[in-house]
Amino acid sequence: MKIGVIGAGILGLAVARELASSGAEVTVLDKESRVAAHQTGHNSGVVHAGIYYAPGSLKARLCRDGVAMLREYCAEHRLPYDEVGKLVVASTRAELPALRRIAERARENGVPGIAELDALGLREVEPFAVGAGAVHSPTTAITDFAAVARRLAEDVVAMGGAVRLSHPVRALSETASGVVMVAGRSRLRFDAVVSCAGLGTDRVAALAGAPGDVRIVPFRGEYRRLRGAARGLVRGLIYPVPDPRYPFLGVHLTRRIDGEVLVGPNAVMALAFEGYRWRDLSPGDLREILGWPGTWRLAGRNWRTGLREVYGSVAPDAFLTAARRYVPILGPADLEPAEGGVRAQAVGRDGRLLDDFAIDVHGRIVLVRNAPSPAATASLAIARHVVLTVPLG
Repeated sequence: MKIGVIGAGILGLAVARELASSGAEVTVLDKESRVAAHQTGHNSGVVHAGIYYAPGSLKARLCRDGVAMLREYCAEHRLPYDEVGKLVVASTRAELPALRRIAERARENGVPGIAELDALGLREVEPFAVGAGAVHSPTTAITDFAAVARRLAEDVVAMGGAVRLSHPVRALSETASGVVMVAGRSRLRFDAVVSCAGLGTDRVAALAGAPGDVRIVPFRGEYRRLRGAARGLVRGLIYPVPDPRYPFLGVHLTRRIDGEVLVGPNAVMALAFEGYRWRDLSPGDLREILGWPGTWRLAGRNWRTGLREVYGSVAPDAFLTAARRYVPILGPADLEPAEGGVRAQAVGRDGRLLDDFAIDVHGRIVLVRNAPSPAATASLAIARHVVLTVPLG
């Protein structure tokens, strides 16, 4: 059976590897000249343990399964994987009830080693951090997801598959016997196609004749990083208590596998699907984004939050203020700009932010509609789940 996979990020490559291991002839296609060019290559590298997600949700189940699979995969292929641990810190006593709910949810999701700490206990984990209390997840880890993606691509090729880069998908149509795709200058025929297109999800869905009831709205996450000796002030991961109304976790401090410590991200709507900077403006992309009624309904309900995020983007001291809430010893000289990323966030027509993973089957075409964090963590488990939806008959 011949199957095409659109997207050479970590999820598309994980799906391709899963399909190839079952005996399918797999071809991965991507418009970029390298794998992991977008979301996979622009994240902080956190392997989430599953402490936040609604028990029983696809996110919760696939995250916990995915952590175990990813840990084993990294060990097998000698890829970096370091359980540095995470503290979710209540900065005031008013946040303690929400913190307790996070601990309860984490235990319900089967996250191992969860501990509730007081103000003194959290400093035993992170000596320079302060707060009214914290939840400690000692098995939360960090890795290099781009390196994992490159290894997955090698696996696909070793199993007889192909990874065709610089092959943008231009046309997609279902026939009585399969799917015809035009990618780059090639005309290809497949028995089925799986789209893991990330920021390009809507365009692939439109080519497939399945625009659906949600659209991708790109949110840029901007970062600063600690410079010099200030990196030694953070041992692992320090996160705030998240606002349950939003799927974004707020500005946090994240040690990376390369030793850098990131501060961020914020969440501002990008002006292009690949809008990594304010000056990255695409009129065509912006028309698509603003042409979706859900974008305006989302903005109408959350304009105050949106203004705060924009202010945080342009105000020089905003990231420092956020970081000092948890590590007050930090000063202005300790932060410098760092590379950001863009998150593909699905938004419903009613302005609802889609929180869980979402997968649609349209005839012989499987469309991954929403795969936000922890999709990289859960990628191997998501791949196993997606493959079960592929029409093999």
